[in-house]
Amino acid sequence: QVQLVESGGGLVQAGGSLRLSCAASGRTFSDYAMGWFRQAPGKEREFVATISWSGSSTSYADSVKGRFTASRDNAKNTVYLQMNNLKPEDTAVYYCAASTAYGSVWWRDGPAAIRSWGQGTQVTVSS
Repeated sequence: QVQLVESGGGLVQAGGSLRLSCAASGRTFSDYAMGWFRQAPGKEREFVATISWSGSSTSYADSVKGRFTASRDNAKNTVYLQMNNLKPEDTAVYYCAASTAYGSVWWRDGPAAIRSWGQGTQVTVSS
């Protein structure tokens, strides 16, 4: 399986921006669709975004569409999540995820579709 390590979380004011990074190792990075989930205290882990193996296609949860952008650099084995216009309700632990499947399985099956997880990085948005 691929190993994932996130970075880039932190504390930001509402309306601000953060960029999360996720470095992968251990297997062929381009064999995996990549993406992000998040989990707020007392809530279930929820789908945020996914990007296809080549990076040519992306999908987003409605709650982040137009504000968040997923991208990847297969030469660097890294996937990114650019988060703009952050809101207090975006506060959560963000998890990088890898799956051999891309598409609706990410939001339909959620965590059950994921092969590997990162350790998580905290994002806190103050009002």
